[in-house]
Amino acid sequence: MFIILRGKGISFGRIVVYLLLLAVAFLCLMPFYSMIISSTHTNADIARKLLLLPGKHFMDNYTRLVDTVPIWRGFLNSVFITFTSTALTLYFSALVGYGFSKFNFKGKDILFVCVLSTMMIPGQLGIIGLYKMMDIFHMLNTYFPIILPSISNAFGVFFMKQMVDSSVPAEILESGRIDGCGEVKIFHRLVLPLLTPAIATLGIFSFIGKWNEFLTPMILLFDNNLQPLPVMIASVKSQFATDFGAMYVGIVISVIPILIFFSIVSKKIISGITAGALKG
Repeated sequence: MFIILRGKGISFGRIVVYLLLLAVAFLCLMPFYSMIISSTHTNADIARKLLLLPGKHFMDNYTRLVDTVPIWRGFLNSVFITFTSTALTLYFSALVGYGFSKFNFKGKDILFVCVLSTMMIPGQLGIIGLYKMMDIFHMLNTYFPIILPSISNAFGVFFMKQMVDSSVPAEILESGRIDGCGEVKIFHRLVLPLLTPAIATLGIFSFIGKWNEFLTPMILLFDNNLQPLPVMIASVKSQFATDFGAMYVGIVISVIPILIFFSIVSKKIISGITAGALKG
């Protein structure tokens, strides 16, 4: 068999690599498969059995889910919060990263170090201060304290600065200034198109992080109708026990937008890398 495969141009090393990749893909997809299979079974089956085949109780679990919490209201809340926060993160991270990369001003290095130092502080440590600040500004139980912090994303600023350093030549900026473009127009017309792969990459991280955010909305939002999807899923209960079947259905609903967003945005990353390779 090995001789036949060698004759077809497939080496033993390549076969081993393919087998390893299949094993890794299986391990990565197994949790998703288990999640989908569990959403089709009853609570008793989920608690007592190892489930490998789909069941017949998906619609029963879905009915209990929508009867327990306004799941689609939570879905729309998550869509609004996530897309708004991601858009703010991408735009202002690119803007600040471009400023740190291409402009020289007094104290730039110290200010950049201060921005990076905030990455070492866990966000949970500032939740009490954020709560008190939002209480003073009368913004509790609104989306403002959840969306507005997305403007200042330290990792996004650092990531975009590195990408501007490597992807935006100074000659392009000078040509734009010679043609009479202002700095704002240069940023929107010249810099942002060159940062498309970086924006797509950061967009995936920002989207997933904000979509799955749980602690901040749970603390700052009191109205159940304002809660995003993860908080609503965690509150699914049947009488006094957790309803695992309904919860798995909610998780399935929650995962689908992430997969769709990743499949769309990942094409931008690949196309941007391919375009850069061709230009090189």
